[in-house]
Amino acid sequence: MALYFDHPIEAPDSVGSPSHISWHPVHPFLAVAFVSTTSGGSVDMYLEKGEHMPDTHIERSFRVTFMCWHPTRLILAVGWETGEVIVFNKQDKEQHAVPPTHTADITVLNWSTNGNCLVSGDRLGVLLLWRLDQRGRVQGIPLLKHEYGKHLTHCIFRRPPPGEDLIQLAKAAVSGDEKALDMFNWRKSGFGSFLKMGSQEGLSFFVSLMDGTVHYVDEKGKTTQAASTDSSIQALFYMEKREALVVVTENLLLSLYLVTPEGEAEEVMKVKLSGKMGHRTDIALIEGSLLVTAIGEAALRFWDLERGENYVLSPEEKFGFEKGENINCVSYCKVKGLLAAGTNKGRVAMWKKVPGPQSSQGVEGKDRWTFQTRTELEGNITQIKWGSRKNLLAVNNISSVVILSEQAMSSHFHQQVAVVQLSPSLLNVSFLSTGVTHSLRTDMHISGVFATKNAVAVWNGKQVAIFESSGDTLRNAGTFLCESPVLAMHEENVYTVEPNRVQVRTWQGTVKQLLLFSETEGNPCFLDICGNFLVVATDLSHFKSFDLSRREAKVHCSCKNLAELAPGVGGITSLRCNASGNKISILLSTVDNSPDSKICFYDVELDTVTIFDFKTGQIDWRETLSFNGQETRKNQAIADERLAPFIPVSHFWDQNEPRLFVCEAVQEATGAQPQPTDWKAHTKDDTGPLADVLILSFFISDEHGFLLQDSFPLPPAYQSLLGMEVPHYYFTRKPGEVDRDDQVDSGHYCFPQMVGRRPLRDFVGLEDCDKPTQDSVLNFSFFITVGDMDEAFKSIKLIKSEAVWENMARMCVKTQRLDVAKVCLGNMGHARGARALREAEQEPEPEAQVAVLAIQLGMLEEAEQLYKKCRRYDLLNKLYQASGQWQKAIEVAELHNRVHLRTTYYNYAKHLEASSDCSLALSYYEKSDTHHFEVPRMLSEDLQSLELYINKMKDKTLWRWWAQYLESQAEMDTALHYYELAQDYFSLVRIHCFQGNIQKAANIANETGNWAASYHLARQYESQEEVRQAVHFYTRAQAFNNAIRLCKENGLDDQLMNLALLSSPEDMIEAARYYEEKSEQMDKAVMLYHKAGHISKALELAFATQQFVALQLIAEDLDEKSDPALLARCSDFFLEHSQYEKAVELLLAARKYQEALQLCLEQNMTITEEMAEKMTLSKDCTELSEESRRELLEQIANCCMRQGKYYLAAKKYTQAGNKLKAMRALLKSGDTEKIVFFAGVSRQREIYIMAANYLQSLDWRKEPKTMKNIISFYTKGRALDLLAGFYDACAQVEIDEYQNYDKAHGALTEAYKCLSKAKAKSPLDQETKLAQLQSKMTLVKRFIQARRTYNEDPKESVKQCELLLEEPDLDSAVRIGDAYGFLVEHYLQMEEFQMAYKHLEEMRRKLPAASVSYYVNQQTVDAVHQGLGIPLARIVHERTRHNSLEDPKAVDEEVIEEVESDP
Repeated sequence: MALYFDHPIEAPDSVGSPSHISWHPVHPFLAVAFVSTTSGGSVDMYLEKGEHMPDTHIERSFRVTFMCWHPTRLILAVGWETGEVIVFNKQDKEQHAVPPTHTADITVLNWSTNGNCLVSGDRLGVLLLWRLDQRGRVQGIPLLKHEYGKHLTHCIFRRPPPGEDLIQLAKAAVSGDEKALDMFNWRKSGFGSFLKMGSQEGLSFFVSLMDGTVHYVDEKGKTTQAASTDSSIQALFYMEKREALVVVTENLLLSLYLVTPEGEAEEVMKVKLSGKMGHRTDIALIEGSLLVTAIGEAALRFWDLERGENYVLSPEEKFGFEKGENINCVSYCKVKGLLAAGTNKGRVAMWKKVPGPQSSQGVEGKDRWTFQTRTELEGNITQIKWGSRKNLLAVNNISSVVILSEQAMSSHFHQQVAVVQLSPSLLNVSFLSTGVTHSLRTDMHISGVFATKNAVAVWNGKQVAIFESSGDTLRNAGTFLCESPVLAMHEENVYTVEPNRVQVRTWQGTVKQLLLFSETEGNPCFLDICGNFLVVATDLSHFKSFDLSRREAKVHCSCKNLAELAPGVGGITSLRCNASGNKISILLSTVDNSPDSKICFYDVELDTVTIFDFKTGQIDWRETLSFNGQETRKNQAIADERLAPFIPVSHFWDQNEPRLFVCEAVQEATGAQPQPTDWKAHTKDDTGPLADVLILSFFISDEHGFLLQDSFPLPPAYQSLLGMEVPHYYFTRKPGEVDRDDQVDSGHYCFPQMVGRRPLRDFVGLEDCDKPTQDSVLNFSFFITVGDMDEAFKSIKLIKSEAVWENMARMCVKTQRLDVAKVCLGNMGHARGARALREAEQEPEPEAQVAVLAIQLGMLEEAEQLYKKCRRYDLLNKLYQASGQWQKAIEVAELHNRVHLRTTYYNYAKHLEASSDCSLALSYYEKSDTHHFEVPRMLSEDLQSLELYINKMKDKTLWRWWAQYLESQAEMDTALHYYELAQDYFSLVRIHCFQGNIQKAANIANETGNWAASYHLARQYESQEEVRQAVHFYTRAQAFNNAIRLCKENGLDDQLMNLALLSSPEDMIEAARYYEEKSEQMDKAVMLYHKAGHISKALELAFATQQFVALQLIAEDLDEKSDPALLARCSDFFLEHSQYEKAVELLLAARKYQEALQLCLEQNMTITEEMAEKMTLSKDCTELSEESRRELLEQIANCCMRQGKYYLAAKKYTQAGNKLKAMRALLKSGDTEKIVFFAGVSRQREIYIMAANYLQSLDWRKEPKTMKNIISFYTKGRALDLLAGFYDACAQVEIDEYQNYDKAHGALTEAYKCLSKAKAKSPLDQETKLAQLQSKMTLVKRFIQARRTYNEDPKESVKQCELLLEEPDLDSAVRIGDAYGFLVEHYLQMEEFQMAYKHLEEMRRKLPAASVSYYVNQQTVDAVHQGLGIPLARIVHERTRHNSLEDPKAVDEEVIEEVESDP
């Protein structure tokens, strides 16, 4: 809260009474005009504290009529009643007279917007515009002169529209732009002689006359009438935002004109303002569009030109104003948002504009202003004005002028003593421990206070006074001169500051001790005492603490430099220490001296710094290291975005508890709207504005760090935080505010009106507890904050306070400790909550159970978050409905809980109906699809509205309801109409029958086919004994039993059969019995028994009556579930009639598999897979033994083999367990894929060999996969001799097909290995085969070697090849043609054509059947013949030489590995 110190101006009595006051717009200089009956008039200037400025006195023998300061310079224009105008230059102390042109009172005097020109006007209507230089001297003749002939009353300049950017224009001119050059050429620019810069000077203005007309003077000096009113104008304003002119006349008629750029005005509004006329009126236009009038009444009147609203604002008696006190004048400070008003009783009232958008819905106009302060002066205030950039307020009360300057209200709380400043020299001193309150008035303007348990110190920067409590009074215990800006007290000592030192004084001012600071540490400027510790901060951001427990102060913490402890932070704005002296808190400022969002904490014992930033919620923990460095750790301790827009402004430690810290934070003034926050006052239905000030308390400990304990908005009755001492927070009150909760404190005494207090969250109900209980609750609060539920529970288990247990239960919501919550609810006596929690244990999600606890404790937001977390949107929907948040409930149902969407709509409709909002309830009944019955019920008392609704909806259900209502009222014709609209044919037929129109009813029933209508009509015909019509309509109604009944009773056998077939099985059986009893039409009886499912009866009757066609139809429906005897009988019947397939099916259904199989063999019937499956019994069947079952399966398989169904035979052989026969069946089928698969899954040696032998019969040479399977199967079947033979065949293929002797040698090697491992029946044959393989391997190896060594030793290679040709068994291993071909190529290359030809001839002789070109290239043969000159007589036998499509090396390698791994 701010106070305003009054400083009367130092004016001598001889100057007379003040008549005009005027502030300079920028500088703190006040010009005051005086009127004296003896000396005439004078003007003086004063400083902000009322000091007279020398050499500023201007005196004439006549009165001053007008004063106006220059917008920026220290130049004052003064108009006198004789028409003289003086321009006073305060800086140069010079007076410059304007040429004497006026001859009457100066009534208009105004500077242009840029201050280059001055307008002056007089009572005779003469208007002049002068140009002045920077010193205030007139330059030449007037720029314009107009004579209106009427008294001029007001002049207001119109700000120029944004003109050309001169910098850009100059750049364009320099670059050669002709248009820009012309703009700077005055002769070409086309402007008048005196308006060279056009719109840049802004010399257009409005001037009003006494006759009520307003004239507009444009840039060229031309004047035109813009507006006209019916009386003289009292106020003239220009709204720049809307380009509008506001005119208020003497008759309080308000007119609003829209002004065009040319100055033409169009009236858009005319309103008569309230108030008494004939009194001097002070009118101000504030915030661009809000008109405030003071008309000598007890209220200010407001008119909002934007929204057309009006309201009044009155000073209330509770703030110290008298009843009937009238307001004479008003002034508004835009910077501070303060509205000041002066009254006829010498008081100044101030209101502050509530921050935030003005258009807040539901906020009345007067609620946008809050009362701030009242200042007591003397006399009748007639004039009041804000001015200068220091926002000073000048007040004229006819006899004198007082300057009010703002100063923060001083207050202090210490040792249960609270001191609050009420006025500049008045204090409220409250000794809270005894309840004694004093009003202390001093003879100084107090700038600071400090309290101890028995004394109060006040000072003003020049003098210090100590007041001691003595009984019921405060006596002055000492006064001394001291220019210390800050002060502190401890016991009998007073601590003041001087440059580089703190003085320890007695109450009388005697210095006892000096606490010195070096020049590098700076000058002390902040002091604080808590417990026995003093903490001092300097202007260079150093701080030091002292222990005051001894006779002399001792250093407790050496001087620390904040810049070194926390680099990057700004300066110190405030500091405090805790009760044990080991923690120091510091509020910081930024580099530009604005408040910082950080709080710094210094730990004296650990030498560490912790910085908490409100904007980020982040805590920086910094430790000073031994090498003068720092280690920084960061953690997101308080991740709450709601703290982001707040800045701490004050802070306190608890007087006795060193862990407890509290601070006050306000929203940062950014000019934008306040950030939304969820902290609201603790009222149940609070819908007011969001909190602007927060109170936050913390626990700070070495073990757990920085923990938020509680936060709440500053209660509206309180002004600011004063301090903390368990169990209360202490606040200063707003003037006139009374908090009923604090009026009576424990019934002992009335609590001081200027100090309020609020218990800590956990001390509600325990404010007067003893010290042990207080310590227990404090420990509970600490452990709850830490989150240690067990320790918290131990702390308070003996405490009976419901508030404490409720706080613990609330913490259980956060920690989700439901076991502890049950105990808390029990101690609270919260039976309903305990029951709800017990029932909630059925919910599977823990969060849902905790949410129930939160709801019982009123923590609806937490319950909402918990339900969202566990995705229990059904319960969240119920919560929203129960709490009346219907829009949220509907949104949740539409997005997440659609299964309950219609229910939600229905419940909301019921709620709206209960709230008498029937129109909206209709809509939601429709959405819930319950409008068919709910809307008629709701509108049952308003039949006219109900009929309109029903006709509007065009809904069949509603039409039917309305028709039933009309029928009950005997309005049959109208009811028939609505029944027809609803297409309720039953009701139509019913009414027509009632009215006797049975033919009309029959037509409706026939046309619509409605069952109910047809049934009702059939009953009518039956009652009239019209049987055929009754049977017809019973049939239409699907009531076949009634139709059958009538047919039997009336002998209508021709219709009975058809009706029975359409009816139920029971009716069919009844009809069949009817036919059977009559012994006629037995075929119909058999058919009906058959259709009804009574097969046995149908067969018996068919056999009895020899109905073979019926028997065939019945047999088609027989299956394995039928009676075996019936099946056998039917099968015999079909055998007799040579229907073998049907007989087999029935035998199979009767489980006579042998007979069915025998019948298939005898009649050569093809066994299908379906038949085979029916003959196949499962292994766990009990009808046949396992042996008989296998025998049956083999018989089925044998039959399939004979019929060529090899796959089916293989399947049955497999099911019978005979895999060899199954394999033989598959081999006959030739299905390679199934053979390979069956061999793989059978895992039998014989089957592997059979599969491999089969695969060898295929073209395995072209299929590497087949070759691989052959090798694999032989290997798995342990047939190594067969595998050796296969490798031998592979080798021969490599030689014959691909001439690849290397691979052939590898295959022979594998064959040798396999054969050597094989267990042969005849060892002699095995030895012979091994010898043969060895011989072949040797020959192939020699041939390979001969070809490989050719490049190194051709002769040796040729020799080896020739020796090979001499081998007798060469052709069994190496083809002779390949050897001869090798030799021919060699001799051709050596050009020994004769030898080449010789070998060619030998090859032809030994291989007469083969073509030479198969072994020797034709080009080689041609070359040999050409070399010998032998004519070519070749016979070409074309033969394709196959190339290996795929390198079988990989296959060989796999085979080799398989054989080697085989045991």
